[in-house]
Amino acid sequence: AGSTQVHSIGGWAALAGVLVLGPRIGKYNKDGSVNPIPGHNLSLALIGCFVLWLGWFGFNPGSTMAADVEAISRICVTTNTAAAAAMLSATLAATWLLGKPDLGMTINGCLAGLVAITAPCAFVSVESSIIIGLVAGVVVVLSVIAYDKVKIDDPVGAISVHLVNGIWGTLSIGLFAESRWTPAQASGLFFGGGTQQLVTQLLGVVR
Repeated sequence: AGSTQVHSIGGWAALAGVLVLGPRIGKYNKDGSVNPIPGHNLSLALIGCFVLWLGWFGFNPGSTMAADVEAISRICVTTNTAAAAAMLSATLAATWLLGKPDLGMTINGCLAGLVAITAPCAFVSVESSIIIGLVAGVVVVLSVIAYDKVKIDDPVGAISVHLVNGIWGTLSIGLFAESRWTPAQASGLFFGGGTQQLVTQLLGVVR
């Protein structure tokens, strides 16, 4: 629910707001090129990222609503590994696509991994969480670049983090869920469950 009800819906609302307001003055040139307007203090931005990362250890494990030691422990690990993996893949993707590392992209990669793992955190293995995070980190970088190409001004990459990776996290249940952990004992596509759960997740995104 977190990736969908919290993050992607917030992302849809943010996208609507951005489309109504339009880009900031001076963000885009007439020839379509982009003028970066970076934040004034990336040190504080990184600290904010770490605060959110820590907070996720309350949100995701706390959503079990029970003192289930095994579940809480696994959720903590899947949450952390997805964030770390996304941070690394976003850094590498930004370096490859932009020609140098970008701390803003690295921060957004971490947050993208956290957003993406919020929905499947209780239903996937640690190994799957790494894959989910790696994909999230690449997706957020590609999304930021793509929004700039179509002149949708997203100042801090929030749409890419919350909307795009909220959708990815929702769909990842349909790909990586394992029946030993899901309430309905339904597995995802990659674990022999066919497309049923994936279609269910897709309907959740659309609705």
